This record gives sequence, structure tokens and C-alpha cells, in this order.
Amino acid sequence: MLRKDPAVSGSSSDISQFNRRIKRLERDILRMGALVEHSFRLSHQALFAGNLTASEEISWLEKKIDQFYRQIELECAALMMQAPIAQDLRLLSAFMQLVRDLERIGDYAEDIAEIAVKLFPYPPQEACLPQVEVMSHHAQAMLAASLMALADLDAEAGQAVKQLDDAVDTSYKTVYEILATQRDVKGVVEPIILLALVIRYLERMADHATNIGQRVAYIVTGQRG
Repeated sequence: MLRKDPAVSGSSSDISQFNRRIKRLERDILRMGALVEHSFRLSHQALFAGNLTASEEISWLEKKIDQFYRQIELECAALMMQAPIAQDLRLLSAFMQLVRDLERIGDYAEDIAEIAVKLFPYPPQEACLPQVEVMSHHAQAMLAASLMALADLDAEAGQAVKQLDDAVDTSYKTVYEILATQRDVKGVVEPIILLALVIRYLERMADHATNIGQRVAYIVTGQRG
């Protein structure tokens, strides 16, 4: 916990109870993060390994993620009314923002799994699929790094996540160029459109992972990146 100022109002028992609720909140956020990580991995399996049953599991996970999201937001709002020092308000406001980032990553994972089902009947787009897979791996690594920074409350690690985003942006531009310049496309163009959506979702997932890292740095330092 980040509290360093002993000069706080309220009884010691009130402060102890507040700290216990903060610790519970931190654990719940990390549990939510673990569910989002798992959902992201399953979406990857659905898209690149043809694991179409993954979409059913992701749907169940999404319900749990949304439940954590609502619960954490309510708890943050309640604790804000009791926060004895400004540092606690900073922590709670950052928590509320980063769980929104986690929730959005979970939504995108579900969207990608649904696209995987639609893509399954089509021949794989060999010209760009390997690059999309690399992009997905990079975005997953960014999410893992941001959650590790959160677990350790490591400002430097949180800031470093942003540097990893360059690889995702490069992959996005490369794949988009391949998809946008295809000629002599035979048959339906749905696979091209769906893959364009996939890379857009992966780019947004990486952006949200970057946000989480930035919010961790803000929690620790009070400085916005």
C-alpha cells in the first residue's frame, strides 16, 4: 500500500478497515486482469489454432469480467467518500480508469473469437496471417507486462509498456497495407474485412495495455505520462 503520511484523520480502526478494503480491491483487480489475460489467450487460439470452442469459454469469462468491473467500480466510488488523504483518491481514480481498460480488452477478445468463427470456413490469408499472429503475441505481452507492473506497483515497468507498443503499430501498418493493396481478389472479400477488424482490435488492446501501464506510473509518482 502506498500510504506514507501518518497524519490522517479518523480512528486507527477506521484507517485499518479502509486499508483492508484497498487490499481486497487490489486483489480483485488482479483477479480481473488474470481473467482478461486468459480471454485474450483464448481469442488467439480461436483465430490461429481453430479452437472454436474457445468462444464459448470467452463468453463465460466475459460475464465474470463484467461482474468484477461493476463490483470494483462501486467499491472505488464508496471508498472515495472515505479516503483520508489525496494519495488514496489518486489510487482509487486510477483503479477506476484501469479496470475500464481491462474491460475493453476483454470485449475485444470476445469480438476476435467471434470473428475467428466467421473466418473458419475460408482459406487462411497466408500473405498476412503470420504477421497478425506476431501482433497478437506482442499485444498479449504488453498486457502481461502492464499487469505485472500493477502487481508490483512499479512505475518504471508501467512506463516501459508504452515502448512495446511500437512493434504492434508497425505490424498494424504492415498488415493493413497488405490487406488494402490486394488485387485480383477472387470470391467474397469478407475475410479481408474481418482481418482488418482483427488488427484494429489488436491495436486497441495494445493501447489499453499501454494505458494500464501509464496509470500504474501515475499511482506511484502522481505524474501523468
